[in-house]
Amino acid sequence: MITGSFPIERFNRLDTPFYYYDMSVLHETLRVLRAESANIHVHYAVKACATDAILTTIAQAGIGADCVSGGEVKAAVEAGFPADKIVFAGVAKADKEIRYALEQGIFCFNVESMEELEVISQIASAMGTTARVCLRVNPNVDAHTHDKITTGLSENKFGIPMAFLTDAVTRCYRLPAVSFLGLHFHIGSQITDMTPFVHLAQRINELVATVESLTCTDEHGHTVQACVQHINVGGGLGILYEHPNHFPIPDFKAYFAVWREHLHLRPDQQLHCELGRSIVAQCGNLITRVLYVKKGENKQFAIVDAGMNDLIRPALYGAFHRVENISHPDNEEQLYDIVGPVCESSDVFVENYRIAAVQRGDLLVMRSAGAYGETMASRYNLRRLPGHVIS
Repeated sequence: MITGSFPIERFNRLDTPFYYYDMSVLHETLRVLRAESANIHVHYAVKACATDAILTTIAQAGIGADCVSGGEVKAAVEAGFPADKIVFAGVAKADKEIRYALEQGIFCFNVESMEELEVISQIASAMGTTARVCLRVNPNVDAHTHDKITTGLSENKFGIPMAFLTDAVTRCYRLPAVSFLGLHFHIGSQITDMTPFVHLAQRINELVATVESLTCTDEHGHTVQACVQHINVGGGLGILYEHPNHFPIPDFKAYFAVWREHLHLRPDQQLHCELGRSIVAQCGNLITRVLYVKKGENKQFAIVDAGMNDLIRPALYGAFHRVENISHPDNEEQLYDIVGPVCESSDVFVENYRIAAVQRGDLLVMRSAGAYGETMASRYNLRRLPGHVIS
């Protein structure tokens, strides 16, 4: 697989900024993913990138979908993801979204509160159907990632606190029109050290044992033993943003080895995961053009036509993207702040950054922007949304 190669002549004819998706990278990523995830149900986190061609390609690879809104459920269905491979999470599912997902016959809802569980039961009962649910548990496991993308600590808004888990499980069995499938977890994003996943596996083992020790009463007054059939460990596997050419494929082998080695699964239990960034980040790149090279008193600025509205990750939580001058890659390197045109001081992609010397009109590429790039773009400052080009 070749990465870091861009069709400059084609790009020069296009209006910038735009996203460029290298489908050869995506296909190779999916090939490795499928080889390493044998007997594990993988659901693609649609929020990472919802571009039509990306969704269709992932669906055709046999991957399921992880959705966090009714709109994402609809996009997944339209892209060809089978309904029985779609899971629906999110802390604030609207009634209309719940109804739509039930109409489509999705695999399950990842329920994030007792209140949501009650509403799903009511809606499913009114529709004369049954909602399959997993309970998203907040395991209080530190992912050791940026505080804006950690989701598994006790102070985060996501999931049901462990102290409420017993009540939530017994309530599942008592409620009408609800079928309890198992437990769901997600501790955060951009995790490259496998240690937090090991800690999560250990916590899951404890919680599964706790749940399966429960004797519950169903809606008809019958005694049933709680059973965890499905365990969903979420996603969070990160990529190496600094070295997209040297490490174009995330370490799927190490990631799946954690669950195989540390989760105490019975032969009849099914394991699920929800990967997003690690599937699509490396195949996507933001292409932008230098508008001005501005000399400051102590530094120089490369001012480009892409802004924080096109790629918000650096401004939102200090994320890094490798930037390359693809018009003149052999120029001697100089030091720049690479900034955008948006009227905000935070519209900065990278500071004090060495890159092949740029001039007005040069094309720059911001690498590994396939995840949380185009999908988070906005029209702030009434700028147009970036387009995209598929290789």
